[in-house]
Amino acid sequence: MAIKNVLIYGGGLMGKNIGFNCTALKDVCVTIFDINPVDVHAGIKESTKQLVEKGIVGEEELAERLSRISFTQDLDSEGVKNADMVIEAIFENLDAKREVFGKLEEKCRPDCIFTTNTSVISPTEISSELKYRERFCGTHFWNPAHLIPLVEIVRTDASSDEVINAVYEFLTAIGKKACICNKDVPGFIGNRLQYALYREAIYIIENGIADAQTVDIAIKNSFGLRLPQLAPMENMDLIGNDLVWNISDYILQHLADNHEPSALLTKMRDENKLGFKTGEGWMKWDDESIKKCREDLNTYLIKMLYDK
Repeated sequence: MAIKNVLIYGGGLMGKNIGFNCTALKDVCVTIFDINPVDVHAGIKESTKQLVEKGIVGEEELAERLSRISFTQDLDSEGVKNADMVIEAIFENLDAKREVFGKLEEKCRPDCIFTTNTSVISPTEISSELKYRERFCGTHFWNPAHLIPLVEIVRTDASSDEVINAVYEFLTAIGKKACICNKDVPGFIGNRLQYALYREAIYIIENGIADAQTVDIAIKNSFGLRLPQLAPMENMDLIGNDLVWNISDYILQHLADNHEPSALLTKMRDENKLGFKTGEGWMKWDDESIKKCREDLNTYLIKMLYDK
């Protein structure tokens, strides 16, 4: 199942960066659709400027890849009709995503692969009303999509092996680190692990064990530092699962086990302490510190991935 023409439905930051990813293969053309006019080339240039500055992507290469990315607001365009694969990248709303794929099923070929970039909504639920459900799966890209390697491929209750394998091979070919989530569970793989950490971090702050800055310092300067090289399952084997059992037997009874957002997080939401959006969350933010945080993240990722 060859994938040569990719349709990205949604021209936001994720959609543009996913589109750029897809052009890593020289014979792939990308169409980005959005209901609003979007300058996708300008957005991609902004996202990739550090890659260009550090010589990871040359100016000529960027120009050539951009030449294979087009934008449309027309669902009857050739980029929609000829799509081999669709990657939907709109906001997180079940009804909206269902509506998108309902429209696309009328416009795309029956053998076109449908994927959703949702990070939390069940792909099974999104695809439940489609006629050709076997061609549908989740593809959860992580932000920033042009840098983070992981893409979680999420099986629905109807995804065919042929589709899962084709998506896996395509994502691997464009340089992503694809992994298959065999069951469509809330949070898939990565967010389940991430939010288990978030829950404990919030618990520590809420109970006066440490403040927010201290929690981040503890993570960044201990296990967080070694995670890219020594992940949890490897680490357990390294220290011995008998020791893991002994520690688990003692500590698990003391860890947070709430099944609803904490009272502290609810209070912060109600007080409009939303982080970057409002200038205050666990910490205080202004335009300069927000910009620095974003740029420092990209710089760190580029150093980790490309040693540049």
